[in-house]
Amino acid sequence: MNYIILDLEWNQSTNGQPRVDGIPFEIIEIGAIKLNDKGVMLSEFSRLIRPTVYLEMHKITSRLIHLQMQELERGDPFPEVMKGFLDWCGDEAYMFCTWGSLDLTELQRNMRHYNMTPLSDGPITFLDIQKLYSLAYEDGKSRRSLESAAEQAQLERDIPFHRAFSDAYYTAKIMTKIIEEKPSVLKSVSFDLFHPPADRQSEIKIRFDTYTKYISREFADKAELFNDSEVVAGKCCFCRRNIKKKIKWFTINGKTYYCVAYCENHGYFKNKIRIRKSEEDRLFVVKTAKAITPQEAAELRELSERARELHHKKNRSRKKQHGIKADDPAQNQKS
Repeated sequence: MNYIILDLEWNQSTNGQPRVDGIPFEIIEIGAIKLNDKGVMLSEFSRLIRPTVYLEMHKITSRLIHLQMQELERGDPFPEVMKGFLDWCGDEAYMFCTWGSLDLTELQRNMRHYNMTPLSDGPITFLDIQKLYSLAYEDGKSRRSLESAAEQAQLERDIPFHRAFSDAYYTAKIMTKIIEEKPSVLKSVSFDLFHPPADRQSEIKIRFDTYTKYISREFADKAELFNDSEVVAGKCCFCRRNIKKKIKWFTINGKTYYCVAYCENHGYFKNKIRIRKSEEDRLFVVKTAKAITPQEAAELRELSERARELHHKKNRSRKKQHGIKADDPAQNQKS
């Protein structure tokens, strides 16, 4: 399998308001490097794109990538460049690799704007090299800039940063370093969720070294979401069984929810739900489960008590002001 190391540059509205719904960022340059599974560079791709949505360069974009609108006028239409890029990717199996997690989403938004055939009708598995670099050489949580990582890795910096091809070039060099020195981290794949799973059969359930991840299909609202047994189940990372919840689902901000479950064989687990909104304004969840210590479980219990107290206060205030009951659907979720 080959690796397509992809980097994009994009422009945006100069006043902060998207000119066209669904395309807040217009891609103006695509750069890519193709590596084989040994990290050997096979070929390269670099094209400018003539803009049609944002015809004035945002000042920060211009300063960062040193491109002027006059130069982009010599570029080619996005559909033509995109077709050339996909042809260049080839028929042999490949996986996209990017520095960070945004590029594939914005690429698909731009493709949709031009009514192009989607890259996929579901999640796309890819490698986030920024994350892999942290897993390989740091704490797994920090996220360095590409330039900082290149400096730390002592790469020869022979071309300027902040253009699509040059950033793809340095990302490819770091990818090669990871393949040669820390190949075990390559199993830590990421998922672009521009298209969430289409149905229950397509939902993603995957186990990594220290945690599991579940990505659901879409739901109409929170009530439907929290009525789904797979969404609200507490899981053990190791035996993958549904286990009894010691602390039911709670939230501080209405977007991220936590529960603590206990497995008799493997101890306590923190289950975390992040509620995401799809491009069609429907909801889906990314749920993770990881082992925690009894002390961490006790800390989460204290947090849940504060969250529920805050929730009840808000409910009482709303009922007093409007005479309505405003329960969070998570409070009524299945055991």
